[in-house]
Amino acid sequence: MSKHMEREIDYLKKRILALSATVEDNVYKAVQALTERNSALAEEIISSDPDIDQTEVTIEEECLKVLALHQPVAVDLRFIIAILKINSDLERMGDLAVNIAERAMFLATREAPGIPLDLPLMAERTKAMMKKSLDALINQDAKLAYEVLEADDEVDAMNREMYQKIQDGIRMKPDKLESLIHLLSCSRHLERIADHATNIAEDVIYMIDGVIVRHRAEDYRSQV
Repeated sequence: MSKHMEREIDYLKKRILALSATVEDNVYKAVQALTERNSALAEEIISSDPDIDQTEVTIEEECLKVLALHQPVAVDLRFIIAILKINSDLERMGDLAVNIAERAMFLATREAPGIPLDLPLMAERTKAMMKKSLDALINQDAKLAYEVLEADDEVDAMNREMYQKIQDGIRMKPDKLESLIHLLSCSRHLERIADHATNIAEDVIYMIDGVIVRHRAEDYRSQV
């Protein structure tokens, strides 16, 4: 690898790690805004999203420049491809944090529906997946990435359970319909964040081992 390309790749690593830290912080804050009914915190997340979008564009442009100028192969090529995909997943996670923040702003203006939901627990599981996938990226740890694949089924099951509970809640308290629909959307957004964390884990495995586990994750769960 040339010194110039090495510098380019180091720059990309720093940018993707900075983006991952910002997105992780926004997801944490979005859940906090939801659980604490904090409109000011929700507004902070929404206002920061353009910076995430711009960083995503910058990283993509840098990746394309490295591909065009240096024509990397083998491990370096896998790294650039993985960074391109992880970059996109992080931007979508940022968008989903904004979606949760917007729901939090609405719910903060309404009386709590009084339905027992495990949304905070689901949020904790999702945040743990996200943190683990980003730690796997930072530490180049395939074992951590496989653990994320294992955890995704639990979050999917929690989302299905949330759907059933909210459906029951709508029947019991039809006057709380709007708030319950917003809570259902939050559940779905958390489930999608977990999916993107899984995507990042799959890309980390590809980056490290050169193995494509997408669509066949169940074949690799025993790796944990």
